[in-house]
Amino acid sequence: MMKAVIAPDSFKGSMTSIQAAEAIKEGLIKVNPSYKTVLIPMADGGEGTVEALCAILNGELVSAEVRDPLGRRVTASYGWLEETSTAVIETAAASGLPLLKNDELNPAIASTYGTGELVKKALDRGAKRIIIGLGGSATVDGGTGFLQALGVRFFDQNGKELDGGGGMLSAIDSIDSNDLDQRLRHVEIIAASDVTNPLLGTEGAVSVFGPQKGVSEDRIAQFETGMEHFAEKTVAHTGVDYRMEEGSGAAGGFGYALHSFLHPVFESGFKIIAKLSNLEAHIKEASIVFTGEGKVDAQSLYGKVPIGISRIAREHGVPTVAFTGKIEGNLEKAAAEGLSLVMPIVDEPMSLESAMENGSVLLEKAASRLMKIYELIHENKGENR
Repeated sequence: MMKAVIAPDSFKGSMTSIQAAEAIKEGLIKVNPSYKTVLIPMADGGEGTVEALCAILNGELVSAEVRDPLGRRVTASYGWLEETSTAVIETAAASGLPLLKNDELNPAIASTYGTGELVKKALDRGAKRIIIGLGGSATVDGGTGFLQALGVRFFDQNGKELDGGGGMLSAIDSIDSNDLDQRLRHVEIIAASDVTNPLLGTEGAVSVFGPQKGVSEDRIAQFETGMEHFAEKTVAHTGVDYRMEEGSGAAGGFGYALHSFLHPVFESGFKIIAKLSNLEAHIKEASIVFTGEGKVDAQSLYGKVPIGISRIAREHGVPTVAFTGKIEGNLEKAAAEGLSLVMPIVDEPMSLESAMENGSVLLEKAASRLMKIYELIHENKGENR
């Protein structure tokens, strides 16, 4: 009997990873109801991490009122795993791009304060371990908002306390961390991120990720200068320099704040979920693996979910198919990473809006088409599944 492991990432703006997995499964069993399927929703530390871990480990979603990137009150959720008193928090939930319209992007005032509030809520609940996913932020505040929510204060040269946002970084003259929530000393902090960028430079937080958060090309140097200034003040305050540490550039420099003030374990978000879900053991027993994400491009080859999946499957000689809403760029190297096929799910000319609205239907149909081909090939070979 054929066993399929179905382990997609979310199709951002269209389907969660759970919805995508269900759509693929429906497409498969419409062709052959006897197929055995194992669904493992995936994420890389960004949007969907909480939902994936709660689904895998039977966690619950806890809602809380916090601030969004612009300081407005919103309801955000974090995951709670009762057995281990573990909270799973996404930066994207309170401080993420999905919370803002394109014309609302404002890196000068956008803050990670709401994510700090979620951590406080988790501490109030008795968290012994907190996993913080660092993807999808709308901020380049260096994590200062997060720190402010937890008791750290920033002052200008006149002794005036500063508000949050990426625009304040160049004005920081002194830092007071005496009131940093003491409960954090007794909690295991894990930063879940697949981003290895340093804080500064051409590969840093501002240059690489700033534009998607609203930093225009003519302001990159300005925000880079502010981030560098904040880093210098932080090094002077803490006595430790994490500017070049892997992951410091994640989430607009949020990774740097975590390194400098909380000293968490940084771990690949993908690897955390893969380990907790026994992904490799399931793949080892599979006939085929299905994964996917909204767009597969050259950047996907640097460790995004589909490639992480295919690399594991390659080690066990199992073919991997990635479904996607859009293929972009040169994917010639995908096969060397174990990705047997990248298959678009759009089956006729349509607008992006229409494709995203109908993502689940398109994905289900694409899975059915593929499995019909799979069956034909195996029938012609005279193979028994």
